[in-house]
Amino acid sequence: MENPVDELTKMPNIGRTLADKLIAAGISSPRDLINTGSENAMIKIKTIDPGACINLLFALEGAIQGIRWHNLDENRKLELKIFFSHL
Repeated sequence: MENPVDELTKMPNIGRTLADKLIAAGISSPRDLINTGSENAMIKIKTIDPGACINLLFALEGAIQGIRWHNLDENRKLELKIFFSHL
């Protein structure tokens, strides 16, 4: 079985640091991240890293969609910005 960090870092936007944060938040595979969703994953990460920024949320959403976060749909980015402003 593959190391959870290696498995997560195969997703777009997920580097070692973010993979470590995901694992610390209880998300240890791409399937876990997809099932959790970017917003809920962000809530979990915020509990262990209160300084987590909006770009981290974009990175999570991009990873779930399988794209670089820069290519997220503008409407989805706006939804995420609104969500983030309420955290």
